Amino acid sequence: MSRKLFYFSLLSLSISACSGVNNKQAMGGFEYANKSEAKILAIPEGLDKPAQHKDYYVNNDINHEGPVGNKVDIRAPSLVLPIASSSRVEQDSSAAKIWFDQVLEDKDLQLFIYQSVEKQLTSDGVNLNVVDDDKKIFESEWFHNTIESGWLFKSEEISKSMRFQFSFETKPHGRSVALTVNLVEYKDVDGSSSMDLIDKHRAEMAMLNQIIGQVDYQYRLQQRENRLMRANQQLVSIGDNPEAEPAYIVEMELEPLWSNMPIFFEDYGFSITDLNESKKIYYVDFIKPDSSFWDRIWGDDAPVVNIKESSYQFVLAKMDEQTSVTIYDADGNVLSHDTLEKIMPVMEPGLSFRNVF
Repeated sequence: MSRKLFYFSLLSLSISACSGVNNKQAMGGFEYANKSEAKILAIPEGLDKPAQHKDYYVNNDINHEGPVGNKVDIRAPSLVLPIASSSRVEQDSSAAKIWFDQVLEDKDLQLFIYQSVEKQLTSDGVNLNVVDDDKKIFESEWFHNTIESGWLFKSEEISKSMRFQFSFETKPHGRSVALTVNLVEYKDVDGSSSMDLIDKHRAEMAMLNQIIGQVDYQYRLQQRENRLMRANQQLVSIGDNPEAEPAYIVEMELEPLWSNMPIFFEDYGFSITDLNESKKIYYVDFIKPDSSFWDRIWGDDAPVVNIKESSYQFVLAKMDEQTSVTIYDADGNVLSHDTLEKIMPVMEPGLSFRNVF
């Protein structure tokens, strides 16, 4: 029994020792900090000074009290994470700053980023206030970090509070916007309002990375909405081509539709035998695709165009920002309005490329 108590005592000591370790500080002795620094080499007049390399030079940019001994902060630096589409960081910059390039052509980029900042702060229960609307500078209200206190009856207490400034920089063309985050005010439970530079830098980076994550999320929401709009939009209708013949009218310009037609043919049982690019004609043979038993079981069988197996011509023609698709049979006769109407349930999603884009 006493042996078990001894082991538990050792375990308790080891846990308490680990909890007392300062993760900002290197472990071990710091005797080197007490060594006097070597004097600068004095070069006699008339002699050339030897080359000096600063590969291992330690500066005082962070540790102003001297980057030696237990005053050295050994934590890895925080980095900007450009996970949002078309986001990038400046080379050799340690600032909490990121550049966003235009992704959504129908959205004002600066407004989109500002709204993402607002949404992120709102999710944290914090408001965003205007400091200088002309210079696009904004500041948050207080962010409060809380800790639990008490043993039997637990309560939350504020451990530290921070306020951030968000500034925008827009290129003259408006297609690139930079967002910079600065910690402008800090206070902890002890009443201290100072924070060391590394902790300040890490707090700014953490806030900026939350904003970047929010921008990425808003991009994904917008892309999803665009896909749903496209899925619900009628992109193919029945009308007349420029020669007043029955045809499908596709809400797509001529060149992109021409280049994507082989995808439609491959998916719906058509094989291209020839083409005339100058006249925008595809010559195809149609054989109804066979669907296997397992295709029907798993729902992988493609819809079949209800026309007879034969040769056909698909003729494309420009109509402003639309394109007409006229189908001729092997004898050169245009398919009638009734035939186009009959096969419309298959042709409409096919020529809309819903399962592709």
